[in-house]
Amino acid sequence: MTVDFLAVFMYKYRDLDHYGNSMKNTKVDNLVRELSKKGMLKTREILTLGISKEYLRKLKEKGVVERITRGLYTLPDHAFSATQSIAEVSNQIPRGVICLLSALRLHGFTTQAPFEVWIAVEQKASISQINSTTQIKYIWFSGKAFTAGVQTKTANNVKVYCPAKTVADCFKYRNKIGLDVALEALREGWRENLFTMDELWEYAKICRVSNIMRPYLESLISS
Repeated sequence: MTVDFLAVFMYKYRDLDHYGNSMKNTKVDNLVRELSKKGMLKTREILTLGISKEYLRKLKEKGVVERITRGLYTLPDHAFSATQSIAEVSNQIPRGVICLLSALRLHGFTTQAPFEVWIAVEQKASISQINSTTQIKYIWFSGKAFTAGVQTKTANNVKVYCPAKTVADCFKYRNKIGLDVALEALREGWRENLFTMDELWEYAKICRVSNIMRPYLESLISS
């Protein structure tokens, strides 16, 4: 949090003394610190910091926090990074799993940020309308292709496929994202030791792209 923002925060917070001395209120200090670190928090996460819904409403009215959408808050004038946009969508679609280009971004395969958030949802699952300024690309998965390789990024509680599963998915959906993207992800992940050859083979079988990936995996081993 910058010095300038801290000054603005203290100015906006000056009239909330009805709820306690602002300068001594460590609960609000903790809230601002957590929002600065994570970018956004759910209402239930804010409640665990000891801030009531009524107090949260007062903070919103005063401009100390800003509501992104129902149940999701950030700091005012907070510029969302690509990662935080992914987290916003993931938090609103808890049964979905971040995949493909967005998963590559989360795992650091690339610094390029896709203009859409790519998220996998289980076939036949219903999708509720969500409030987001971010464009969303839904990909329908089924069976083990949907359930295997899911991990949680603890910083923002984002469900995402692990690096090896993400690479296998990229080969499976190469016609959507491009074979060059899949190959670059494979090479970059291998170079950075993000997965083992056994893991790649496991997810290649689950995604039914073993024959497609085989020559590229053999090339990695021989190089």
